[in-house]
Amino acid sequence: MTIEQQNLMDDKRIQIFKALSDQTRLEILRLMVKNGDANHEISCTPFFETLHLSKSTISFHLKTLREAGLTFRREEGRQTFVRLNLETFKIYLPGFLESL
Repeated sequence: MTIEQQNLMDDKRIQIFKALSDQTRLEILRLMVKNGDANHEISCTPFFETLHLSKSTISFHLKTLREAGLTFRREEGRQTFVRLNLETFKIYLPGFLESL
């Protein structure tokens, strides 16, 4: 691995760890794991119902997770669905989801 490749991976690690350094984002990931198979997407409704935060606050946290490459987002009409990016967890955080 070249120094440039190593630096890119380090930058990605930094972004991931910054995203995971917030209690709310950890709780979002925990809810995603609890609400079924980690391979499937879920609507954002459980986040609003469980975390009791505003939609804009939840959206901010979901965006941070998505930008770090930890989740994917899909919109269908007015509904938003989120799915874990298992490849990122496999590469950078093996065993992390099981620890939640």
